[in-house]
Amino acid sequence: MQIDCTGPHARDIAAPTATSRKYAWIIFALTFGLLLSDYMSRQVLNAVFPLLKQAWGLSDTQLGSLSGVVALMVGVLTFPLSVLADRWGRVRSLIIMATLWSLATLGCAIATNYGEMLLARAFVGLGEAAYGSVGIALILSIFPPHLRSTLTGAFMAGGAFGSVLGMALGGFVAVHLGWRASFGAMACFGIVLVIVYRLVVSDARIAARFPDRQAAREEAAGMRTSLRALIAGLFSTVSVVCAYVGSGLQLFIMGAVIAWMPSFLNRYYAMPADKAAAGAAVFVLLGGLGMVACGVITDRICRHAPSRKWLTALAYCLISLVLLSVGFRLDAGPLQLVLLGAGILVVAGTSGPAGAMVANLTPSAIHASAFATLTLANNLLGLAPGPLVTGMIADRIGLLGALQVIPFVSLAAMLAFAIGRARYVRDLSRIDALRGQAANNKPSLHV
Repeated sequence: MQIDCTGPHARDIAAPTATSRKYAWIIFALTFGLLLSDYMSRQVLNAVFPLLKQAWGLSDTQLGSLSGVVALMVGVLTFPLSVLADRWGRVRSLIIMATLWSLATLGCAIATNYGEMLLARAFVGLGEAAYGSVGIALILSIFPPHLRSTLTGAFMAGGAFGSVLGMALGGFVAVHLGWRASFGAMACFGIVLVIVYRLVVSDARIAARFPDRQAAREEAAGMRTSLRALIAGLFSTVSVVCAYVGSGLQLFIMGAVIAWMPSFLNRYYAMPADKAAAGAAVFVLLGGLGMVACGVITDRICRHAPSRKWLTALAYCLISLVLLSVGFRLDAGPLQLVLLGAGILVVAGTSGPAGAMVANLTPSAIHASAFATLTLANNLLGLAPGPLVTGMIADRIGLLGALQVIPFVSLAAMLAFAIGRARYVRDLSRIDALRGQAANNKPSLHV
């Protein structure tokens, strides 16, 4: 997801030294590595769906709940845990989160029934809840403003790459060593990275090497101490609420299709679990590449007319609706796979425009909270219910029938984006006016 955080309200920060730049890139690499572990631990479950169904006799609703509970915990806890992380220290919080989801993934490996697995998966979600928002906030705080879009796009794409690794490696390990070994491997990877992160990165080192950035972060945190002002800034306009809602609804489709793609390939293409997981990983990779590509296309098209970003979001919704709904109605074969791949390529393309609109419609001092709110909407409206609802429908009309219905959620997303576009110019003018007032009444920023 691309987020425009380099506007005129961004704080000017002194250029870092060569040593600081090197340390910043080390922090980026390690934080990115933990993001890979985050999504590998989350998505390995999808690769072993067929094996779990066979071993425990689970229904599709139960399988969907094991996937959806992680996104549910992420959606519910992202915002409060992001706020707490600013007070506890971001590095310390990231280490605690990664330790928790790694141990919880190890718990999945030793679960003996559905209830134990559901509880372990809930703790995976608890650990992962605020990692994305806190991780990107840490990274952006130690790099110059002109790199923010590039770094944000690269960091968010890591979710797709981690999903690919989790599904592909998880399926391979499950077939050769059993599904428990798949969870164990993901847990070990996370624990090793946590140890390395703890030895290399600390809040004290960052404060010493990037004093200007640390001061900027503390100043922004001080501006967010008023809960009333924070809520007002996050939900100040109809159009920003529409951006939250539209993004979440569109990701409902992404979450559903990605979670059930290994089972789809297993049931309708007779692929064994490892090959089905590897095939599904290709679709996940397409989704991640599409997020980046659609964000770049949107920025190019809308360079001189930012309001067109609403139109690109509407276009991505419509294109994905047509491609996926037609694709799932075709007979199994190459043409079906091509259409499904093309649909998944654009289905999450709305993430870029939605993120840009949220950045434009909220004060820069609360952007971290705004993106945490966007993450909450993405999970509560999309990634959490998507797999579960699909499983519930599949229990009644079959998995193929459920996947034929799910793409029509795009119509609701299109409605939200259309309302946001209609109100955007008026709302943006109001926000700009309030920003001007805030600038003339420093140091307070009650927007």
